[in-house]
Amino acid sequence: MPKPYVHFSHEEFADRQSRVRAALEERGLDGLIVSRIEDQYWLCGLDTDGFVIFHAMFIGTGGQLTHVTRTADLASIDYSSLCDDVRVWEDAEGNPKSKAIKDMLDSHGMRGKRIGVQLDTFGLLPNLYLELRDALEGWCELIDASDVIRLLRIVKSPQELDYHRQAGRVLDEACGRAIELTVPGAYEGHVFGQVYQVMWERGADIPANRLPMGHGEKAMNVRYATGLGHIAENDQVTYEMGNAWRHYHVAEMLTVLTGPSIDRRHLAMHAACVEALEAVQATLRPGRTLGEVFEVHRSTLARRGWEHALLKACGYPMGATFPPDWMEQPMIYRDNPFVLGENMVFFTHMILSDQRTGLIMSLGETSIITPEGPEIITHVPREPVIRT
Repeated sequence: MPKPYVHFSHEEFADRQSRVRAALEERGLDGLIVSRIEDQYWLCGLDTDGFVIFHAMFIGTGGQLTHVTRTADLASIDYSSLCDDVRVWEDAEGNPKSKAIKDMLDSHGMRGKRIGVQLDTFGLLPNLYLELRDALEGWCELIDASDVIRLLRIVKSPQELDYHRQAGRVLDEACGRAIELTVPGAYEGHVFGQVYQVMWERGADIPANRLPMGHGEKAMNVRYATGLGHIAENDQVTYEMGNAWRHYHVAEMLTVLTGPSIDRRHLAMHAACVEALEAVQATLRPGRTLGEVFEVHRSTLARRGWEHALLKACGYPMGATFPPDWMEQPMIYRDNPFVLGENMVFFTHMILSDQRTGLIMSLGETSIITPEGPEIITHVPREPVIRT
């Protein structure tokens, strides 16, 4: 029976698999052990968080496509994956995961072949990699092929872009709710609850990592930290908001100030962030490098006198991601030679974190790269956001 829970056409999945096989052949590889769940979702629709325990997949240049999984994930495979060759590793003492992978590779005639492996994923932790390397030593050759699928996934299809846009529409609404509720005396937990309520009620996915939010000294973290409190008068509240639709993520970022007193330095920082964000967005064009984008960010903020407070990266690609993080690679940092292309999706954030004064300001949006200029799909106010 056709699966009703797959979010792309069979033709799109077939095209993706074909392009991966072509990329493997270009690198002289006979197949790839896929341990990154985002890549498995992209290749066949698999939707599970079981990768945190164990789940591997193999795609071969000869047409092979195989899951190696636990019994706990069989229902998820049946529910979401178009791959129907499934091998089960039994959770049992003295039964290494590497044996199940090797047996699967052997069934596909991979003895003596060159096999790609992904070394930058939560699905292949160091202990499993070392176990797998030892099991395959002298049997086949393992080659680092971490970027084969990542480089293909970074350019989005029309359907993927529609999912990004829908995620952006929901996130704009959730962010508007957060701004509305950010007043002196408000409890962080209530703000969080309302933000997540918007996402759930609109049918979106909860973002792949906990939303960074903080006020007072915690605002400087730009990371989630446990321990919720109440927003104060004359406060600074950092929001780095994320949302996903069918796992396709977007983000936006801003700092809300509460009165009645507003520090003039905050306003100067905000003006610098507005100028830098617009300069960066004007640079988001096919053919420009991420190093060029970073330099526009750096030079704009430096000209305003804030080079001491800027961060050493100012954004990253967005795509279909799973916990614990929504960031993709490569990041926007100094001298990065990666070239932007049409239909890539990037979140660019301007963050000034002044350790001397304890003040922070931020502004960020998500954009689709087009030849005519970025299509901005999440939106933050350009005027200072002040709530009293």
